[in-house]
This record gives sequence, structure tokens and C-alpha cells, in this order.
Amino acid sequence: MKRFFSSTLVVAALLLGGCSYFKLSPDSEPKELAPAAAVERRAPEPTSMITPMSEKRDTLMATGYAVISIQNHRNPAQQRLLAIRASKLDAYRALTEQVYGQQLDASTTVADMTVMSDTFRARVEGVVYGAVLVSITPVGDDTYETTMSLDRSLVNDLRALYIAHLNSRRR
Repeated sequence: MKRFFSSTLVVAALLLGGCSYFKLSPDSEPKELAPAAAVERRAPEPTSMITPMSEKRDTLMATGYAVISIQNHRNPAQQRLLAIRASKLDAYRALTEQVYGQQLDASTTVADMTVMSDTFRARVEGVVYGAVLVSITPVGDDTYETTMSLDRSLVNDLRALYIAHLNSRRR
């Protein structure tokens, strides 16, 4: 089974690699690339593993969700409003993760070569301003979905403000 899987991956890689040998134009058959055209193409800029996602896209998008029925109120209309508010806060949290990253604390306890406990704790901290509310949409009967966007031009400002804030706290 393992041999079949690895040979399938090799065949797939060869097939996909062959696709880059031809150039498709909208009004013609596939054409072989001329050597001069291959030389003229610019090499893509190298991206590091640590290049933030916000630098790869022009606009950051984040989606937040909240369930209506678990909101702490007896009035159904108030539950809907609280769910909308909670989904918006969840979207802000997702934007903050994209701008600043996430702090993870993990702990694993092993005894007799068996995992006894495995705990994770995630924390997000930062300031987000200038986010645009894209949509608030009911999903199904009991959930709201909120989508927000943040222009990349604001991300560097947000990071600089956050670093200044952290430095002022240390003094």
C-alpha cells in the first residue's frame, strides 16, 4: 500500500510538471515555450517561511461565527443581536491573529510511554483599527457569520503602534 501511494505521488508530480511545459493562449492550441520566452520571465521573488501572510495579500479577510441559541438572554431578538455582536468580535479576533500571530502554550505529560495529558492554550493580543465590515449573514437557522477585511497598508501601522505600546509598558 505504501509503495502504491508513493508511486502515485511520483506519477502525479510528473504529470503536473509537464503542464508547465506548454503555454495556453485563449484563442489557440497549446504552444511550446520558446527558449527566449523562458529567459525573459522574471524569477518569482523568494518568500521566506516567516513572511507574514499579511505581506502576501493586499487585503486581509477574516470570518467570525456565533450561535444564536446559546446567547445569554430570554428574548429571541436580543439573542440575535448578541450573536451578531459575538460573531463580529470573533472576526476581529481572526484579523488580530493574522496581523500579530498567536501565542501558544502547550504542555504534554507522558508516563510509561503513554500520553497522560495534552493541553494547549492560545492567546491573541493586539490592536485593530480601520477594519471594514464586509457582511453579516445568517447561516442556517441558528448561526451568524460576519466577514471583515483589513487593508494591508494599515497592517504596518498597527504593528508599529503595538510595538511602541509594548516598549512603553516595559519602562
